Amino acid sequence: MHIELADNYRHTAEGRVGAELISACVHCGFCLETCPTYLDRRDERDSPRGRIYLIRQLLETGEANSNTRRHLDRCLTCRSCETTCPSGMEYGRLLDLGRELVEAQVPRSLSQRSFRWLLRHTVSRPQLFGVLLRIGQMLRPLLPVSLKRQVPERQQRRPVLQTPGHTRRMLLLEGCVQAAATPTTNDAARRLLNRLGITLHSAQQAGCCGAVHYHLAARDDGRDNMRRNIDAWWPAIADGAEAIVSTASGCGALIAEYGALLADDPAYAAKAQHVSDLHRDMVQVLEAEDLSALPPATGIGKVAVHVPCSLQHALQLPTQLPDLLRRLGFDVVPGRDGHLCCGSAGTYSILEPAASQRLRERKLHSLTGSSPAVIVTANIGCQLQLGGTETPVMHWLELLDTCTAFPKASTELQAAGHPEATGSQAS
Repeated sequence: MHIELADNYRHTAEGRVGAELISACVHCGFCLETCPTYLDRRDERDSPRGRIYLIRQLLETGEANSNTRRHLDRCLTCRSCETTCPSGMEYGRLLDLGRELVEAQVPRSLSQRSFRWLLRHTVSRPQLFGVLLRIGQMLRPLLPVSLKRQVPERQQRRPVLQTPGHTRRMLLLEGCVQAAATPTTNDAARRLLNRLGITLHSAQQAGCCGAVHYHLAARDDGRDNMRRNIDAWWPAIADGAEAIVSTASGCGALIAEYGALLADDPAYAAKAQHVSDLHRDMVQVLEAEDLSALPPATGIGKVAVHVPCSLQHALQLPTQLPDLLRRLGFDVVPGRDGHLCCGSAGTYSILEPAASQRLRERKLHSLTGSSPAVIVTANIGCQLQLGGTETPVMHWLELLDTCTAFPKASTELQAAGHPEATGSQAS
C-alpha cells in the first residue's frame, strides 16, 4: 500500500515509520473475521484494515477528525490480526503511532483528558490503586451487582518461604493492578520456582511496565516507565539474574518489546534490548524445567484455559499454557474462538464498557461450554474481566500452586465459588 505523505509528515520520523508500516498491508481482508471489534459491529472502520486506511488518510492529508479517533479508540490492541496477517503487518505498532498522531490533531475535551490522565496515573501506581481498591472492597457489599463483579474480594495471603542458598535467580515484575488486586499470584510464582531451585527477586524501584501509558497515546510517559525499570533491574542483571519474568502476560508482552521501543534512545537502546532478550513468561520458565518435584494434579475436574491475547498474539505462545497443564496432569478442555479477546484489554473495559461486556459474554459462553470446574488465565485483566460467574476464575499459577502443594485438597476446587478458585483468597 503506497503512501504520499502530507507536508507536515513528509520529513518526520512518525511519517516515515507510519508509511513503512502501512506499506506491508496488501488489503487482503483476512484480518476482518479474526477481529473482535469487527465481528461485534460489522463496521469495517472497526477492523484492522479499516483503521489502517484511516491512519493512511491522516498521513496523506495531514488531517483527522473525531470519527478517526473514535474508531482507533475502539480497537482492543489484541493483535489477533497480526497472527492472521499473511504479510507480517505490524498493526500494533501502527495503531500506537496513529493514536498519538490523532491525539495531537483532534484534542479531547477537558473532561476526557482529565479522566484519561487520572486513569493512567491511578492504574499505573500500585500503592494509589491499592488504596482505592481497599475502599471499594469495604463498600463491596453495598454495590450493585454490575459493579460488585468488578471489585475482587480481598485476598488472604499465606507466607512465602524461599529456601536460602539457591544459585539460580530470576527477577519478577510485581505489576500494578495485580500487585494490589491479586498478590497471591506472585506468591504462587515464588513458591513454585522455589521448589524448582530458583529464587525469585523483586526490584523495589521497578513499577508499571509502561503499557498503560503507552497504549493510551502517552508514549513518552510509557518510555519513562521502561527506563525506570531498566535502571531498577540492571544491578541484578549485572549480578547474574538469568531471566526477567512477569506473571501478567500483558506486562510481559511490553517488556519483550522494550528493545524495539527504546531503539532510538542511545543511552538505553542496548540495555533495553538485553532486558527484552532476558524476558520469559512463566509458562516458558516452567516448560523448560524438570517438573518431577511437582506431583501431578488429580481430582480437579475439567479445566478451561483462557489464553490471553498478550500471550498468544503478542508473545506468540498460543498453545504452551494448555500443553503445560496437560503435561502436569490437568484435564484441559478445548473451547471455541480461543483467538478472540475477552474484552478486558487493559483499560478498554473502563473506556468502552458496552463493547467490553459483549465480548466478555461471548468469551464466557465459549469457555463454559464443556462445564469446566474452573477457568484459568494468565493475565490479571482477563482474570478480573471473566470473574463473578458461577464457574470459578483464577490465575493458572495459583491453581498449580494449590494443587501441587496440597494435592489432597485439590478436590475442593471443584466447588464453584471456592475462595481459592475465584482468586479471592489464598489457602
